[in-house]
Amino acid sequence: MTASSDTGEPIFGTLAVIGIGNLGSSVARAVRKYGAVKRVIAADLSADALNRARELRLADAYVEQPSKAVAEADIVVLCTPLGAFGAIAQAMAPHLKPGAVITDVGSVKGAVIAAAGPHIPAGVAFVPGHPIAGTEKSGPDAGSSDLFVGRYWILTPDETTDRAAVEKVTALWTRCGALVEEMKADYHDKVLAVTSHLPHLIAYTIVGTAFDLEGQEQQDVIRFSAGGFRDFTRIAGSSPIMWRDIFLNNREAVLEMLQRFSEDLTYLQRAIRWGEGDKLQELFTRTREVRHSVIEAKQDKPFPEGGNGK
Repeated sequence: MTASSDTGEPIFGTLAVIGIGNLGSSVARAVRKYGAVKRVIAADLSADALNRARELRLADAYVEQPSKAVAEADIVVLCTPLGAFGAIAQAMAPHLKPGAVITDVGSVKGAVIAAAGPHIPAGVAFVPGHPIAGTEKSGPDAGSSDLFVGRYWILTPDETTDRAAVEKVTALWTRCGALVEEMKADYHDKVLAVTSHLPHLIAYTIVGTAFDLEGQEQQDVIRFSAGGFRDFTRIAGSSPIMWRDIFLNNREAVLEMLQRFSEDLTYLQRAIRWGEGDKLQELFTRTREVRHSVIEAKQDKPFPEGGNGK
């Protein structure tokens, strides 16, 4: 799917983006490029991030406090680490406009709903969401207006969520090029534990193992890094705060998948120890088919690099 910057009338009037890092700055860029909103307000507690966003001209207005950003907003997009969602929702709740819509980009939906949901006032719709997009880079410079093009954006409303709000949020992210789908929050968290959270945990572990090597051995591991290890270091270069919050807030699903992974790893250890090449080849053949499926789904392409206001 290719988004167009000439796609009709804006879907929302004013959008407030809370947190102007990789995803937040990408949201700001995308909604402006594709004419999805009339006005963007950027909020970030970091003065440096806010000043850089201003230099990049990512928004129409810039404020530090979320409560000030949301007062005029028709839609608010929470783009901070998960651990801050509850406090931010509580702080901004008295200042939200009646009829406003709240959504987010958090990677763990059950935790987001539990933390932010109780603070959403009557007359304001809450549509939890998660773009399956992003890079290991952080900060306002890391964003890209085309980050979401051709990528899935999952929404996790429940039976109480206002359907008109869900449809408007769907239209917003579709305008920005995303492939929007809905699913249950707990199912989302289990799927993401496999596709995103566990791979990051493995990457952090492998890179940590390399770091624990000593002297020349550590230097040579870094110096002679092959493609696989380079990919792990890229993943392990992601925001420590963000991933700390993800693992703490999706612990049950991550631990369940980690247990499955441990059992599969034990199976591989035995096959290698006993020279059972047929078992290894069978597994590698099956996993190769998964890679082909990812390519067929057109989810193998790298995410666009950000910078220079694009």
